[in-house]
Amino acid sequence: MMLGFLHNMGQPLQAYSISAPGFYGLNTQDSSLDLDKGWALVANNCVIDKYGRIGARKGWTKVNTSVNSDLSTNDIKMIAELVTNAGVSYVILAGNNKLFVQSSTTLTTLTYGGGGTAPTITDSHWQAAALNGYLVLYQSGHDPLLFDPAVSTTTYRRISEKTGYLGTVQNSNAVISAYGRTWSANTSGDKVTIQFSDLLKPFAFSGGSSGTLDTTTVWPKGTDNIVALGAHNGFLYIFGKNNILIYEGAGTPSTMTLRDVVTGIGCYARDTIQNTGSDLIFLSSTGVRSVLRTIQEKSQPLNDLSKNVRNDLIAAIQGEDVKTIKSIYAPIDGFYAITLPVLRSAYCFDTKAVLQDGSLRVTTWDSIQPKSFCRKTDGTILLGKEGYLATYSGYLDNTSTYRFQYFTNHTDLGAPSVTSILKRLKVIVIGGSNQYLTMKWGYDFKSNYYSSNQLIPAQAGAAYYGVSEYNTAGAEYTDGTALQTLTAYPTGSGKVIQTGYEADINGLQLSIQKIEIQAKNGKLL
Repeated sequence: MMLGFLHNMGQPLQAYSISAPGFYGLNTQDSSLDLDKGWALVANNCVIDKYGRIGARKGWTKVNTSVNSDLSTNDIKMIAELVTNAGVSYVILAGNNKLFVQSSTTLTTLTYGGGGTAPTITDSHWQAAALNGYLVLYQSGHDPLLFDPAVSTTTYRRISEKTGYLGTVQNSNAVISAYGRTWSANTSGDKVTIQFSDLLKPFAFSGGSSGTLDTTTVWPKGTDNIVALGAHNGFLYIFGKNNILIYEGAGTPSTMTLRDVVTGIGCYARDTIQNTGSDLIFLSSTGVRSVLRTIQEKSQPLNDLSKNVRNDLIAAIQGEDVKTIKSIYAPIDGFYAITLPVLRSAYCFDTKAVLQDGSLRVTTWDSIQPKSFCRKTDGTILLGKEGYLATYSGYLDNTSTYRFQYFTNHTDLGAPSVTSILKRLKVIVIGGSNQYLTMKWGYDFKSNYYSSNQLIPAQAGAAYYGVSEYNTAGAEYTDGTALQTLTAYPTGSGKVIQTGYEADINGLQLSIQKIEIQAKNGKLL
C-alpha cells in the first residue's frame, strides 16, 4: 500500500483544458458523459459572444421613468413600431386592456377617437402590422384597430371607422404586412380563410386588388386551422397547427399559386415567427425550426434547431398559454429568443453560426423575464415588463445584479479507469471588476459542489496581450477590457468531474476565455 501511495504521489499533473468554454451551448438531450467538452449543462443568463465564448447576457433598462396610472404594474404584452413615410417612429404598446404610445421617457395612454362607442377590449395580446403610415392591430374576438398619426398621435379607432373603409374586415387573430398589403386570418368562426387588403390600403377589403383565399381544399389530410402567417422572398407562408402551406407569387394575389406543402409540422404560437432576412424561424410543437430547412427536410421532424434541448423545451411550452409566448430576432446581437412566462424563463438561440449537426447554440435566461419584445428599425431591442417599457442594454436588470451561471459537462479527464484528484483549477475571464467569481467542482454526478470565491480585481484599464495564446483575441479588447487568471485549489476526488462558474453581474460584461484543470491520477478502479 505504501508503494502504491508513493507511486501516486510521484505522478505528474495531468492537464485538461477548454479553450472556448460553452462554445456549443446547452445540451440537456444527450448523455452528459459522452458530450464534447465544448458543451454546457448549465448556461443561464448567458449568450454566446461573437468569438464563441460563454458570457453574460445584457440586462434591461427602463424607458419610462414613471408608471402610467392606466397601465399601473400590469404586464406590457405587445410592443410594435410604426415608422411613417416621413421617417417618424412611433412605439405602440398594450397592457391592462389599453393602448399606449411612447413619448420619450413617458407612456401616454391612447384614447378612442372613432366618434362612436369605444370598442370593448378584454386582453392585450394584439398582433400589429405597419403599412403605408398606418399601424393595424388584430386580436381574437376584437374589432381590428388602427393607429393613424396623420390624424392623431394620441388616439386610435376601429379600422372600420377609417375614412375610405371598404368591405368588411375580418376580426382575425393573426395579421402581417407584406408585398404592399395586409394579410389576416383566424377568426373565432373561420380558421381557414385569409383576407388581404387592397394595395397600400389596410382599410380596404373590397375592390382594387383586395380579396380572400380559402384554404379548405388544400390542407393535407383533410383540414387544419391557421395559427399564423409569414412572408419571405415573394412567398406567403400559411402556418397551420400541424402543416404549412407555401404560396408562390404573393406579390400578385390574384395569380399566386400553391407551391409546396409541409405535412406534420406547424406553428405552435403565433408570436414566435421571426424573419431573419434569409429565412423564417418559428416554434413548432416539436421545437424551434427554420422554414427553409423544414421545406427541404419535411419528413425529418427530429432535425430541428433546438435538438440539443428538445425534450426540455417541449415539456416547457406545453405548460404555457400559447398567446403569451413571444419572440425576438436580434441581428446585431445575433440571437433568436422566446420567452416562457409560466416557466419564468427564456430560451436564447445563437444565430451567428449553425453547429455541425444543423442546430443552433442555446442558452437560457431566468431573471430578465420579458413579457413581450420588439426590434426597432434602428436595432434597439425593446422589452415589455411589469409597468415598464425597457431596452435590452447594460449589464444590470434595471438596477439589480443578476446571476451568471455556466457548468461544464461531466468528464473523466480521459482516464475512465482511475479516479482523478483535482489539484488546480484556473479560469481566464474577460471583463468584470472588483467582484467575485464562484468556482465550483463536484464528483460523480453529485450536486453537492465544493466551491471557492475568487476576486476579479478592480481593472486598471490595461489589457494583457503579451502571452501568445491571446494574441488572436486582442482586437476585441481595444477598449481596455482586461484578461484575468483566477486560480482555485480544489479538494476531493472522483471518477467523473464537473466544474461550474457563477458570478453576480454588476454592471460590467463578463465572459470566460479558457478553463484549465490540473489533476493527478488516483486509485485504479
